[in-house]
Amino acid sequence: MAPQDQEVAVVPGRSSPKRERQYEHIKESCEDRGVSKDEAEERAARTVNKQRAEHGETKSSRKT
Repeated sequence: MAPQDQEVAVVPGRSSPKRERQYEHIKESCEDRGVSKDEAEERAARTVNKQRAEHGETKSSRKT
């Protein structure tokens, strides 16, 4: 769980509709399993951001 003074990772506003749906699906799935809302949001954001990086959808993952 993230400390209170630390920001939770979120899916950037420039994410594709596919990634937004993926985020919502993961968040809802975690909440259905009894994970707190804050933890579910963090897990979803981290998962989606990891997928974006692995598929070259982030600036840091692109080769210049």
